[in-house]
Amino acid sequence: MQEPQTVKAHDLTFELMISQKEIQTKVEAMGEDLRKKYQGKNPLFLGVLNGSFVFTADLVRAFETTCEVSFIKLSSYSGLESTGEVATVIGLTAEVEDRHIIVVEDIIDTGKTMHDFLPTLKKMNPASVAFATFLLKPDAIKYDFPIEYIGFEIPNKFVVGYGMDYNEQGRNLRGIYQLK
Repeated sequence: MQEPQTVKAHDLTFELMISQKEIQTKVEAMGEDLRKKYQGKNPLFLGVLNGSFVFTADLVRAFETTCEVSFIKLSSYSGLESTGEVATVIGLTAEVEDRHIIVVEDIIDTGKTMHDFLPTLKKMNPASVAFATFLLKPDAIKYDFPIEYIGFEIPNKFVVGYGMDYNEQGRNLRGIYQLK
């Protein structure tokens, strides 16, 4: 099925940036790289909700060997204002001590959320922590931490599709679309 070249979400128009075929090829390659590194180690893929759910599902299928999957939600808000810190980890029920953890993100722009979350995760004594992001905005990065697996580097543009949304619309799109 050919994806459309433009789509609407609420009042905005988006144009195709990365096709479904390009996404599939990249995710398969990332799964293979991860499989080589973590073969026989039963890593825990820790998907960050909501945006990473599609990427996480495709990535663990491309991993093709023993692993576990869990999802978390990170919150840095108290009421309507940001606290400036990632204060809440919602849903982390899996044991992480002495486990190889692969944190799966849909997109990293400034890097603040993951930079702030990393010390919290390290306090749980995992054997290792690696970050896999589907999209990275290198021009937007403000916080330094190692990102071992990167799907695509994109300009600092607003995007939807493949799990990412504009006010909850567009998550179901098979490609990545940038604001027109």
